[in-house]
Amino acid sequence: MAQVRRNGTPAYKRIQDAILKRIDGGALKPGDAVDSERELARIHRVSLMTARHALAGLEREGRVERRRGAGTFVAPPRIHFNKLMSFTEQLAMRGLTGRSKTVSASVVENEPEIAARLSLPPHGRMIKLERLRIGGDEPFALETAYVSADDFPGLTKVPLERVSLFSVLDRDFGVTLVHADEEIDATAADPRTADQLQVPRGAPLLRMRQIIYSSHGKPTIYMFGLYRSDRHSLLIRRFR
Repeated sequence: MAQVRRNGTPAYKRIQDAILKRIDGGALKPGDAVDSERELARIHRVSLMTARHALAGLEREGRVERRRGAGTFVAPPRIHFNKLMSFTEQLAMRGLTGRSKTVSASVVENEPEIAARLSLPPHGRMIKLERLRIGGDEPFALETAYVSADDFPGLTKVPLERVSLFSVLDRDFGVTLVHADEEIDATAADPRTADQLQVPRGAPLLRMRQIIYSSHGKPTIYMFGLYRSDRHSLLIRRFR
C-alpha cells in the first residue's frame, strides 16, 4: 500500500497523531506496548514501510522506545533542552505536574567564581537555592540557582514548591528572563546526588551550567544542574 494523504495529512503523521492522542489522553502509559508495525499498517491501511516511518519518528522525539525482539513501548517522559523554559513549563508540555523540594536556601558570600558570572563583586552576597525537581512522583533533576541577594531580597522565604523561579522573578520583582548561555557535558552521579535522584552511584547524568539573562541583558541567574540522562535530552539541528 502507498503512503496516502487524507485532508493533506501524510499517512505516517496520522498514525503518529493517533498514538500520541492515546498517550496524552492516558489510554497508553509509560511502559505500555504500542501496536506493532504490522498491526498499524493493517489498522490504517498503509504500507509496512509507512508504519515503520511513523514509529521511527516518535522514537526520535522520545515518545516511544523500540526494544529489539520485544516491540515498541511508550517511553518514560523526557524533557528537551531546546527552549529557555522553566522546569514547570517543560513538564506541563509533557502533561505532567512539576514540583520542587527545597534542599537548601541560604545567603552566601564566599563563591567569587559564581559572583563573577553574575557580574557581582568577588564577595557579593548571593542567594543560593538548591532544589530537587520532581515530575509525577519521581526526581528528574537536582538544580542549584544563584541570584543577587541585593536584587532579590526575601527570595529565600518564597515557597517554590509548585511555582517556577522564573515566574516568581517576573511576578514579584518585574524581571523577565529571555535567553541563556549554557555549557552541557556528561558526568557520573556521586553518592549524594545518586541518593537525591534515586539512581545508582556512577549513573550517567547531564551536567548543565547556565547564565540566564534578563530582558535588559543583565546576568540574573547562575544555574548549576544535574539531570537524569534517562529523563532529559538535547536535540540539535545542524545545517551544512
